[in-house]
Amino acid sequence: MSNLYLVGIGPGSGKYLTFEAINIAGSADILIGSKRALKLFPEVTAKKLELNAQNMHETFKLAVYKAFRGHTVVLLSTGDPGFSGILKPIQKLAGKLEFKVIPGISSIQICAAKLQISWDDINIITMHGKGIPDELIPLILNGKTTIILPNTTIEETVKYLLEHGIDPKRRAVVCENLSYKNEKIVKASLKEILNEKFGYMCVLVIY
Repeated sequence: MSNLYLVGIGPGSGKYLTFEAINIAGSADILIGSKRALKLFPEVTAKKLELNAQNMHETFKLAVYKAFRGHTVVLLSTGDPGFSGILKPIQKLAGKLEFKVIPGISSIQICAAKLQISWDDINIITMHGKGIPDELIPLILNGKTTIILPNTTIEETVKYLLEHGIDPKRRAVVCENLSYKNEKIVKASLKEILNEKFGYMCVLVIY
């Protein structure tokens, strides 16, 4: 029986939480997640630990240790744990500890639904925390729609594309703060996108 659960919580709004995510979080002895993730579970009485960029590695090690000791530990992952989520780092730390992954709805799925994109024949690439990969330009040029989770900002990604010869008139869409009340969808050319200001919770689509 597993004592460690990696739970996808969707893009951020409680309306995209699955019943399974709610049930598993409710069974936790220790609930770990970002500040905005923990806010989705105000009724959960478990001990709550806030996860951030500074304490992430140590908190993951603590989660594995506590699970080994018999505590039910639930790690909350924005979107889905397997896509720019917490699955990879936990796999490296877990050793012989068995754990379960509870899938969630990713921002990629929400974006595709909002724009009515059938995502079985598109390019999907995440650059979160990885920098811009060399294969980005070939993907953009392969004739398929590309959905991107940027490394840092939309501006950084778009400037990179333009500097590497991508047509500034290419159609693009930025989906910001998906599922939140301040959700914004901007449709424009790549060049026009640079005239807009965006936060960090964005998905970029290149047609």
